[in-house]
Amino acid sequence: MEKSTFKVLFASLAILLLVLPFVTTFNELLTTLVMKIKFYRFIQSLIVPFEAKMVTVILKAFGMTAIPTLTGVRIGSANTIGNHVTISWNCIGWQSFILLVISLVTGLQGPYQILTKIQTIITGVTGTFLLNIFRITFIIVIAQKINPVAAVIFHDYFSTLIIVAWLFFFWWFSYSFILEK
Repeated sequence: MEKSTFKVLFASLAILLLVLPFVTTFNELLTTLVMKIKFYRFIQSLIVPFEAKMVTVILKAFGMTAIPTLTGVRIGSANTIGNHVTISWNCIGWQSFILLVISLVTGLQGPYQILTKIQTIITGVTGTFLLNIFRITFIIVIAQKINPVAAVIFHDYFSTLIIVAWLFFFWWFSYSFILEK
């Protein structure tokens, strides 16, 4: 059973790498279509301010002055204008949660104890959420310390690879230390 989970992850990685240029190209079109539905407003108003507060705490650990806003993070003190980094509803990490759910459907099949399945789900959701917070933080740090182009490249390409690497680690950890038959 464990092998089938890793096979699904490898297949997902192959598909992601194959379609990544197309997804990146058409992401703006997809974003425009979803914005017409207006469900994004609920996500934007509920999740983004919460994530912005968490990202701000981590940015301060990097020695950056940051203030959370309803739509992202303002870099600089309250007395300076600073740069505003928008955290879009499309950048909060919902795609990684979809990949997590797909892997959970495959990975939790089998005669595992229900309590260990619940622990695995909690570990996966918590780890994916924290990974997304650090991913957003890292993108902001790259944009501020290196340049915005490097941040966009990281956001569009390397973020996906980081999520897949997390899922491989998560399933190795789950099969080794959490799931019991």
